[in-house]
Amino acid sequence: MKAVRGGRVEKIVVWRLDRLGRTAKGLTTLFEELPKRNVGLVSIKDGLDLNTPAGRLMANVLASVAQYETEIRAERVLAGQAKARAEGKTWGGSKRGRLLSLSKEQVEVILSLHETGKPKAAIARATGVSRPTVYRILDQHVAESETRNSGSS
Repeated sequence: MKAVRGGRVEKIVVWRLDRLGRTAKGLTTLFEELPKRNVGLVSIKDGLDLNTPAGRLMANVLASVAQYETEIRAERVLAGQAKARAEGKTWGGSKRGRLLSLSKEQVEVILSLHETGKPKAAIARATGVSRPTVYRILDQHVAESETRNSGSS
């Protein structure tokens, strides 16, 4: 939107209108602002023309439908999560407190490379572990250090 407000955009091209915004209110505001700034909008899949009353009506209807679909999808996700919780299922990563499957030596190498100022991506490449694992090791080390330090004060 900074580019639109700065006058650096003549036309916005999107695949579908629902990819442009999340709420009907936000899209409606955008539909009102674009013509004022002489910015065109092309929705390839929806074939809209905001320069006509029918095009603006259709755009607002599609924006409302997109918001409805987003809200329905969110409700389904929450219902699915509640059902999974009720059945005792877990998702989204490892269980809390799970030990890492790295050796002490690997962890020490990661910490040592980090102390030398090596970037995390380079540490991951050098040690053969994923970047998220490097972040997790470093975060865990910081948390352990803070726990040790707070206990000695």
